[in-house]
Amino acid sequence: MTALVKAELRKLFTTRLWWIMMLVMIVLVAVNLGFLIGLAGVRQNGSAGIPARDTAEWAQLAWSAGSGGAIFTMILGVVLMTSEYRYQTITGTFLTTPRRNHVIVAKLLAGVLVGALFGLVVLVFEAVTVFPAVLLSGGELSLSASRIPQISIGILAMLALYALFGIGLGALVRNQIAGIVGAVVWAYVIEGIFTGIPVLHPIGRWLPGGAAQALMSIDVDTGLGASRWLPAWAGALVLVGYAVVFAVVASATTVRRDIT
Repeated sequence: MTALVKAELRKLFTTRLWWIMMLVMIVLVAVNLGFLIGLAGVRQNGSAGIPARDTAEWAQLAWSAGSGGAIFTMILGVVLMTSEYRYQTITGTFLTTPRRNHVIVAKLLAGVLVGALFGLVVLVFEAVTVFPAVLLSGGELSLSASRIPQISIGILAMLALYALFGIGLGALVRNQIAGIVGAVVWAYVIEGIFTGIPVLHPIGRWLPGGAAQALMSIDVDTGLGASRWLPAWAGALVLVGYAVVFAVVASATTVRRDIT
């Protein structure tokens, strides 16, 4: 199994896509952080807005910006699966390893590792931007008050989960363009609506993005209303459940289908 995982990682890391996606992810997180820094302390019509940079609440929001990298690990998961069909290498892969479920497990493990790598990179980037922003504003950075350790775990779990989601989606649709479009629509439209609008949180909290928000336990009212996420432990269980579902989908849709 170790050799299969290494082979899947080699397939990805010998292309330019992974580091291009990583750079774009960093740019997106930087833009989000730029807005949070620029709008910190600004009130919205006299009501609550983004907290000031010297507060633990602002550190929570800024640190959670790393969760935006999930879309990129999802796309890499889609590519990890669909590129085999696009370039017709799937036949050689299954001839080399006739037990298809072993191949799928290797892809899933590779996806988890890639998601964890992207998560670590984004956390390092946040450390060199968020910490100075708080300290230069005269604030005191408390890891416990700002929940940075818990949010970091949530970001790592979310990026790894979405890589599995991408692999499951890629196994289901096979077409690379359709898979990538589906990933973008899911992340930015479906989940964006149900997790971004507080009144829809009763539904959104059961989606992967909502479960990840629950695990990170972000509880800051920026003027849109209070969040209604699940408890952190329930969010973790929901994420594990989704991971199992994605793995089963990827395995079932690949093992039972004719590859020709």
